[in-house]
Amino acid sequence: MISPLRAAIVGTGSVANLHAQAVAVHPRAELVAVTDLSRAAADAFAERHGGPAVYDTLDALLDAEHPDVVLICTPPVVHREQALAALAAGAHVVVEKPPAPSLNDLDEMRTAAAAADRQLAVVFQQRTGTAAAHIRRLLHEGALGRPLIAVCQTLWYRGEDYFAAPWRGKWKTEGGGTTLGHGIHQLDLLAFLLGDWASVQGRLWRLDRETETEDASTATITFANGAVAQATTSAVSPRETSSIRIDTQKATVTVDHLYGHGHVNWSITPAPGFEGESDGWALPPVEEQSGHAVLLRDVFDALLDGRDLPETADEPARSFELVAAIYASAARDGAVITPADLASHSTHRTGFASPVTDMRDADA
Repeated sequence: MISPLRAAIVGTGSVANLHAQAVAVHPRAELVAVTDLSRAAADAFAERHGGPAVYDTLDALLDAEHPDVVLICTPPVVHREQALAALAAGAHVVVEKPPAPSLNDLDEMRTAAAAADRQLAVVFQQRTGTAAAHIRRLLHEGALGRPLIAVCQTLWYRGEDYFAAPWRGKWKTEGGGTTLGHGIHQLDLLAFLLGDWASVQGRLWRLDRETETEDASTATITFANGAVAQATTSAVSPRETSSIRIDTQKATVTVDHLYGHGHVNWSITPAPGFEGESDGWALPPVEEQSGHAVLLRDVFDALLDGRDLPETADEPARSFELVAAIYASAARDGAVITPADLASHSTHRTGFASPVTDMRDADA
């Protein structure tokens, strides 16, 4: 593609600003149009970001502008219909996480992309950055020995005002609770580092918030390489942190951050007897931090050059399957869920609405 990549944004909430900024700094992309349910919000957004055309509906935008790529920044309940419309119009699609309310919806989106010969990318920006790429290579090449045990924590804080948005905290409109909305980021990074998952046992908890969905979850995950991970996700943790620790035969790898990471957030501690190998594990001298700009730059480059999506934007279902397995396990009182279970049980793929253990009156 020689001409600039013509991008359109659907939904002009806070995350859409990151998409617009990524388009603005890319030398071969331009923002040509935006749309939002609120015309006033769309107009204000367009004024802040260079004056793209504003449309009242996605259909009107697609008919008039024929964008090369549509960036979907709306609540998850409408991701499927918006992605299908954009793909049918001949546009590539980049969709914010979670990519859809259910695995069936995501499967339909992926099938539509393949049929249209278009790309479907999901924004999991925690995969990006030179440190994550370096650690992934060390793990996959076996330089650190076999991964043994891991801890994955998404301990965030969301007050009652956060859940006051009418679509939040409801199975029908959000698709899930903090596991789907927040924990999926770190679960995605964990799976990016460790590879395919083999089994999940999970529980959902309602500890303090007035919500249909969970405000915390716990899970044990095994991976195909034999590693065992414990994952905790929370929306009720005042001292927020996002962290992963992986203990291998030769070292402990950690990343501690909140919403993004650079080299300073990562460390590799050699096991006794392996100190002499640690020089070969050092992070690269040139640093690039994680973030939307990096992810979207690489996606845009791939689209412009006619290449496959980068590894930071492929495998859109991997972490979504992990989340689905946690919900499916909770629905079966903590039973072990495997990839085969997800594939063969339609109820695990059509939506979650899993039982949540309510602990708010535990001391009553």
